Amino acid sequence: MKRNPLVAAGTLTVLTLLFACKKDEPAPTTPPDANTIIGKYLNLNLDALPEYAQVNYPVHYNPGVLAMDNAPSINRVTNTGAVLGRVLFYDKNLSRNNTVACASCHSQAKGFTDDLTLSEGFDGGKTGAHSMRLANANFYAGERMFWDKRAQDIEDQSTQPIKDHTEMGFDDSAGGIDSLIRKLQALEYYPILFEQAFGSPEISEEKMQRALAQFIRSMVSTDSKFDQGYAQVYNPNAPGGGIGAPFQNFTQQENQGKMLFTAPPNAGGAGCAGCHQPPTFALAANSLNNGLDIGETTIFKAPSLKNIAVTGSYMHDGRFATLEQVVEHYNSGIQPSPTLDNRLRTPNGQPLRLNLNDAQKQAIVAFLSTLTDNSLLAEERFSDPFK
Repeated sequence: MKRNPLVAAGTLTVLTLLFACKKDEPAPTTPPDANTIIGKYLNLNLDALPEYAQVNYPVHYNPGVLAMDNAPSINRVTNTGAVLGRVLFYDKNLSRNNTVACASCHSQAKGFTDDLTLSEGFDGGKTGAHSMRLANANFYAGERMFWDKRAQDIEDQSTQPIKDHTEMGFDDSAGGIDSLIRKLQALEYYPILFEQAFGSPEISEEKMQRALAQFIRSMVSTDSKFDQGYAQVYNPNAPGGGIGAPFQNFTQQENQGKMLFTAPPNAGGAGCAGCHQPPTFALAANSLNNGLDIGETTIFKAPSLKNIAVTGSYMHDGRFATLEQVVEHYNSGIQPSPTLDNRLRTPNGQPLRLNLNDAQKQAIVAFLSTLTDNSLLAEERFSDPFK
């Protein structure tokens, strides 16, 4: 049977038109690679991430010290997880109106705390407690976090400020954490970072918690003047690893302050190390009330003393502006309460009075200044990654 030439011609015409249309359409483009997208927003190279997982601990961070790391086995620090945590930590998109980030209240240059007594939230309100320093948070063996220990661990702690109605604003009235997740899903760099860290671009609160916790746990302070001096004299066979020996890089006043800090009151010291444990200076897990107020029943958790001299304020409510005031509290101001720590009591149960003289108090302050870790305060891998 012969083909109708008109039909054949029509078919050819349609095919020709279709082909012509195809030629006029823009050629499909190769999707930009991950580093191109990331590079639009962040000073990061996904193929050469900063090192967070491997820490070169000095000799005095012995196996006993390292065993106090509170990271759960399912959330050890990884480079990809910590990088994601770093981006989340500095991203103001995590606040309701894009005005504050975690880093707004935990400033690297200030020892990951705030010099304000109470920090300012996303809409100008004041936080309920003073911002805590974050260095060596991984060495608090008591695990529970925040001043009042309301968080189960660092993971649980990490997103509570985001959901707080004053701090970052994603409370129930703003749609809660689900509203934030939808917001982050619309930012093209997050699916890439979540994929790299957890193998899937899906964003969830649990993954956010794990990433933020990894970044916080990577903030390990090991390069203060104290650390440098201790490493020189460390002796695993000596009492306290040799911490009582004079540090060659310390002044006479700093060495006196070290002795007062580490020795118990019955040995001529102030006994500070009984609760604030060298070399991490994280709080002992069994620490109780520190006697701020008469009759206090809340048992507060304190952060590591590393970088404590960088800026005030001090205590959960920021009531002390200077380290001198802090030392004076422990010298003469401890108040009785049913939960007062036994290390702050006399044998008959009364609040301890150290009766330090001015030179001794100044020596303790000088020693606390040796806990400043300038490397941590300036290290790029802990800095703002945004362009």
